[in-house]
Amino acid sequence: MTSQELADKIAQLAYDKKGNDIIIIDLKGISDIADFFVVVSGESNVHIKMLANHIEKQLKQEKVRAWHKEGYNKLNWVLLDYVEVVAHIFKPETREYYDLERLWADAKFTKVEEDADVRVLPE
Repeated sequence: MTSQELADKIAQLAYDKKGNDIIIIDLKGISDIADFFVVVSGESNVHIKMLANHIEKQLKQEKVRAWHKEGYNKLNWVLLDYVEVVAHIFKPETREYYDLERLWADAKFTKVEEDADVRVLPE
């Protein structure tokens, strides 16, 4: 699975469980941290945990395992690191505070819309 396919898969899995404001940030050529970030908001601790567990479980079934994960204790920001793709699952206020979209403003953003189509955001 390519990093683009993995990012798309994570975004789709988050969408399937009603993740909010799902954005894929393309970091290729901008950073060595990862190829993509998938940023998702959850509505509550339970929702954030459910999103993270769903993503992790479904990818394990495809033999894709997280290299690192953190944030399960407080559930303000759960990070699932798949090396080339990192999923960030936030509470809305935590997402607003860290504002990854502004931090990586030079990157190409792709938003998963309500109709599950993936569309490139205007620059």
